[in-house]
Amino acid sequence: MSIDHRRLGRELNLFDSDPLIGAGLPFWLPDGAAARHEVESYLYDLERRAGYRHVYSPALGKRRMYELSGHWRNFADDMFPPIRVGDDELVLRPSLCPHHALIFKSRGRSYRDLPLRIAELGPMYRAERSGVVGGLSRVRQMLLNDAHIFCAEEQAGAEVAGVLALMRRAHASLGMGPVAYQLSLRGPGKKYGGDDDSWARAEALLRGALAEAGVEYAAVPGEAAFYGPKIDIQVADPSGREWTLATVQIDYHQPERFELEYANASGGRDRPVMVHRSLAGSMERLFGHLIEVHEGAFPVWYAPVQLAVLPLGADQDAAARSFADSAADLRVAVVPDGSVGARIRDHRRVPYIAVIGAREAASGRVALRLRDGSRLDPMPEAAAIDLIRAAAREQRSGSGS
Repeated sequence: MSIDHRRLGRELNLFDSDPLIGAGLPFWLPDGAAARHEVESYLYDLERRAGYRHVYSPALGKRRMYELSGHWRNFADDMFPPIRVGDDELVLRPSLCPHHALIFKSRGRSYRDLPLRIAELGPMYRAERSGVVGGLSRVRQMLLNDAHIFCAEEQAGAEVAGVLALMRRAHASLGMGPVAYQLSLRGPGKKYGGDDDSWARAEALLRGALAEAGVEYAAVPGEAAFYGPKIDIQVADPSGREWTLATVQIDYHQPERFELEYANASGGRDRPVMVHRSLAGSMERLFGHLIEVHEGAFPVWYAPVQLAVLPLGADQDAAARSFADSAADLRVAVVPDGSVGARIRDHRRVPYIAVIGAREAASGRVALRLRDGSRLDPMPEAAAIDLIRAAAREQRSGSGS
């Protein structure tokens, strides 16, 4: 039977929805929020170490901004209607790139500033039809792991190659991997911005980065963004259906439309290339995939509960809670009620379980149970906590399974 994240996510108390909030607008419950927060923090830290500077930008913008960017002409059917505020028409943003273009433009820029890597975990909105929204895969509000790199044209190829390497690291840490790479190009019957020359240069840069990465890919006409070609990293659900999770794109169009410039080494003015990239897509779609890939049994580092502590009886409650308190930097749940067998079954997706009986309470030693059913030899409580911490660190770095 295939795994459906909509069913499993609700069973595991990760997320839910309510008609009063509306279709395509799920809310995250504490366990889902804990896992999501850990992944968001990881992505933030990964980007920071890779030279990205993080920003915050508004989820609204004037309609005129989207007319300049090209979204209004090419994407209006997927945007919510403008909100009239006095003489202004404000729009819930369908993407973050116009805001980031204006952040670049807000200060004088020199070639010494490039490449400038701007990242944000930012909300965006899509006016999806009621019949297609559901679970976490198709939603109307999403939080996107997004970034834009502003660079000289001669730097763009290396920046795209660096993005692909960063993606591989992030996906390994999350415990998943791509099934295919797709080079998405222009196709007939669609509107695109820019001229043939800029599209050809952008395509050449992406092909070069794919060659450097040594990955096979399929060129797919008609799947490009309206402003430029892109590399789409495809993942598969348990039924084998492919969809795009991560992407990197080359854009000459929006720097032209927003008149972005930087001072070159000769004292003249040049136009930057804009590289769009998302390492993991939206948190909603990402977790829809992760729930299915891991069947709710997430890797230790972002599991909602990393350690479940089960006292055998009321006499062991105090020892169980003392053990849990000593692991305050882990996500620990003390589960005192019910038969031991039922409690173990109910927490079979938790990476580590510690059953505290009279012997464990007296000795200060625990025998950790793993979710595959195996048990480790008894060890001091401090050593057990250190073991869990080390496993989480190893997996988070991408070197663990």
